[in-house]
Amino acid sequence: MLWPNTLIFIPEPSPLLILISVLLVVSIPLLLHLVIYSRTSDTLPTILLLGPSGAGKTALVTLLERGHPAATRTSQTPHTVEISLPVKTPVASSRFRSPNDPTWEVTKKLLVQDTPGHGKLRHYAMDSISKPQNLQGVIFVVDAADLSSDAAAGEGARQTAEYLHDVLLQLQKRATGTKSSKAPPEMPVLIAANKLDLFTALPASLVKSTLESELTKVRKSLSAGLLDSGVGTQDLDAPPEDKDWLGEYGEGNFGFTQLEEFNVQVKVLGGNVTGAEGSDVRQWWDWIGSIL
Repeated sequence: MLWPNTLIFIPEPSPLLILISVLLVVSIPLLLHLVIYSRTSDTLPTILLLGPSGAGKTALVTLLERGHPAATRTSQTPHTVEISLPVKTPVASSRFRSPNDPTWEVTKKLLVQDTPGHGKLRHYAMDSISKPQNLQGVIFVVDAADLSSDAAAGEGARQTAEYLHDVLLQLQKRATGTKSSKAPPEMPVLIAANKLDLFTALPASLVKSTLESELTKVRKSLSAGLLDSGVGTQDLDAPPEDKDWLGEYGEGNFGFTQLEEFNVQVKVLGGNVTGAEGSDVRQWWDWIGSIL
């Protein structure tokens, strides 16, 4: 309760203090916006594109870049292109952003790095995984028609699985090879089952099970190779992080879900870059948008 004759002194605010307060209120949101959302060409997210020769990687790059596939030849060196997502493809990081935001279009851009699929040139892909530059995800393109049991007695499936094994193992080592207690950021991997327009192509679900089965064989083959080289069975019982062993350690079958504990998320989606009725890569576009 105030007494009737009590005087209340309210200091007059300083003009300088008011100006500083206004500047802080205006500048802090702007700075946060620039730090979180603005991206230049040097910081665009990168997707690494790899897979065996003839799977359709370079044709996919031209389709993503130009909107239509073009005649290609076997790649000898890596090359990177800047692409923009289709207008109707949602981007995970932009779900709360207004389309009127001037940085809206920038967030729809990314870099795609195509790498050679020939066995002697795959070191380019491995280098990009071990020394990533803003790597946001990996697309491993496979020829779904080359994975069937009738395709050269399963040779295509075996060779594809051997390359995929090396790629996934390299990604797994991001978690097992670090000395930090902090887990590495999640690395999404898309296995793009290409050429589904062909009659002999396996559907995406069978591509997944076929590759898991072949990867199980690769693991067993590598384990047998260690035994033949003189490594004792007691050494093979060592923890998986001490061995080049993909997924859960043991004699069981391999499954892509085993890589989740290493922050590697694998998804298999089908499509086709070329075909009599045109290309169909909508699911691959949606996957790209979901990881940006």
